[in-house]
Amino acid sequence: MQGYWFTLFPFLRWFPLTPEKLRNDFVAGITVALLLVPQSMAYAQLAGLPVVYGLYASFIPVIIASMWGSSSQLHTGPVAMLSLMSAATLIPFASPGSADFIELSIMLALMVGVLRLTLGIFRLGAIVNLLSSPVIVGFTNAAALIIGLSQLSKVIGVPFPRTDSYLTDLWRVLAQMPELHWATLLFAIASWVLVLGLRRVSPSLPGVLIVVVVATIVSAVSGFENRMSVLPEQILDQPLSDAIQAYDKRHKHINALVTEIADISRQAKQLEGMGGADKIHQLSQLHALSELKSHELKLLKAEHTVQRVALHAHILQVATDSEGNASFYPYGQIPEGMMSEGNKWRFKSLAEGKVVFSSGGDVVGDIPKGLPKFSVPTVHWDLLLALLPSALVMALIGFMEATSISKAIASSTGERVDTSKELVGQGLANIAGSFFGSFTVSGSFSRSAVAAKAGAKTGVFAIISALSVVSVLLFFTEYLYHLPQAVLAVIVMMAVFGLIRIQPLLHAWKVDKVGATIGIITFFATLLVAPSIANGILLGVILTVLHYLIRTMRPRTEIVGRKPDGTLGGIRVHNLEPLSQKYVPVRFDGSLTFINVAYFEDMILEAVREFPQAKSILVIGSGINMMDASGEEKVREVVKRLKDLGIEVMFSGLKHQVMKVFQQSGLVSEFGEQVFFPNKEVALQALWDKYEATDKQQDRHQQ
Repeated sequence: MQGYWFTLFPFLRWFPLTPEKLRNDFVAGITVALLLVPQSMAYAQLAGLPVVYGLYASFIPVIIASMWGSSSQLHTGPVAMLSLMSAATLIPFASPGSADFIELSIMLALMVGVLRLTLGIFRLGAIVNLLSSPVIVGFTNAAALIIGLSQLSKVIGVPFPRTDSYLTDLWRVLAQMPELHWATLLFAIASWVLVLGLRRVSPSLPGVLIVVVVATIVSAVSGFENRMSVLPEQILDQPLSDAIQAYDKRHKHINALVTEIADISRQAKQLEGMGGADKIHQLSQLHALSELKSHELKLLKAEHTVQRVALHAHILQVATDSEGNASFYPYGQIPEGMMSEGNKWRFKSLAEGKVVFSSGGDVVGDIPKGLPKFSVPTVHWDLLLALLPSALVMALIGFMEATSISKAIASSTGERVDTSKELVGQGLANIAGSFFGSFTVSGSFSRSAVAAKAGAKTGVFAIISALSVVSVLLFFTEYLYHLPQAVLAVIVMMAVFGLIRIQPLLHAWKVDKVGATIGIITFFATLLVAPSIANGILLGVILTVLHYLIRTMRPRTEIVGRKPDGTLGGIRVHNLEPLSQKYVPVRFDGSLTFINVAYFEDMILEAVREFPQAKSILVIGSGINMMDASGEEKVREVVKRLKDLGIEVMFSGLKHQVMKVFQQSGLVSEFGEQVFFPNKEVALQALWDKYEATDKQQDRHQQ
């Protein structure tokens, strides 16, 4: 009965909570929270969401995962990989940061949670084995590059265009290098140097948090953010004014199209399942219209993002007349008699009929105060199937990440990790989190490692870190207003660039060149298809499965002979003499199933062709692990065909489960028990006695 309650409520294993355990967990929880707060905000932006959603994702999901997971040191919350995948998955359906995008991010977390929970309940964690090591390394390396370089625009202070081609977008960012904002770049470089310096001088200090605090104070004191909202008529640069109006018009058109496509999808959903030729015709028309509007939306978004980059290239200068009225002129073209300052102003955004210009850098800005409210996630049923493949990949990637971290920590703590329970915990965390504004979360390697190093004994440490986030949401959000976006970008870059590993692929090349090649293909494919990076790993999985099927269809088979040391080896590989012309021992290292029985037949017939005087073929079957109906039928057919040719087929070393199929199918009684041998040496001795010894006796009699 006690085992039942421990299965239902895994957190009961924490008890009794001794004062020493609580003390260690408290220290570990506070230590992790110092890293969690800045990381969560950075990863929220990586996911295309306002920073507050990173804090939301660091509250309820952290508590649920710690209580229902199997690892006492695993810390769950926002992670870089899934944050990027979440953004990449949803960008085709909504604009980052918009209300629709936020809804879809929460819905995606719910989908990932349901998938993980289902895999955990049915103990299907083994499905992650479809992700081979080279594929994972190739994908992780590519994703780390994509994540890190996607922050480059924030480091240099230029817009990051978002289209269907990440590499094109990155090139546009690099093309804007002459327009970089030097103060932003200085904040980024200083933050990077300070974090590295603190790690080297005093690794125990929360370097990331210290950098966040220092950068926020310097930003506030120096007036790093310098913005001004003006009316359109205050812009005395006609080409720019026209371009802003066109940009605004296209933006409104995009929003209208998104709404129109959603309405069409709802109408189509209502018609589905209804009978009648007219309903089917209407449904067909709606689908065609939806495809047409979606294509138009795609083109508009591409034009919109290119236009945003073009707007940033315009440099303006503020001038005031004698009455103090400010106007924006092209830089260096201020009329005589007007007062001007030397700042370079650029277009930032449109807000409530006004145009926002900036001569400073980007900061986090206003963060809503208070805890996330309970709200049932909005499910967009029309997008469910479109999001399912990415949700499944995210579920598997996140699970693999969490379990690998748990097992790495467990190797030093001695704690047993149950992967199915971990799936349940991660699934429940995402499901519960989606009701409180959380996007997709998973286990974090960096925070879990910090927790283990700080001496965490139970999952209480994670709850303490979550309560620390609660205090930030309640009391400290206003103090984060001036935190530079460049600092958050540096936090992300430093976290993900550490994930890049080349050595595993080099090692894989020595062991399995085909597998390593698939890993390299996965790397380049992920880069090429970005931002839809889930397709990169799906390609890797497909290639891995195909490689496995090909190897399964053509298992290792060889005619064997004696090596100088007395063991058996392939006569071609080791350049050996055949044991005899009368009997041919053939090793078959593969299961006899529908996928390779044709190859088994070809191998036997090839041996007969190569040794035309053969009277017996010995199948060394110690490598045969199973046999299905197709295998049984093919074996019967091959043995009968060779028997008609006067050639006997024998078997040695068959495993119990394979021999059982031979017996139940009647093959043993049909072939005769004399053709089955317990091992290859007994079989070879019997064949030698039957053919070679007899021939030698006959030769002696003739002499």
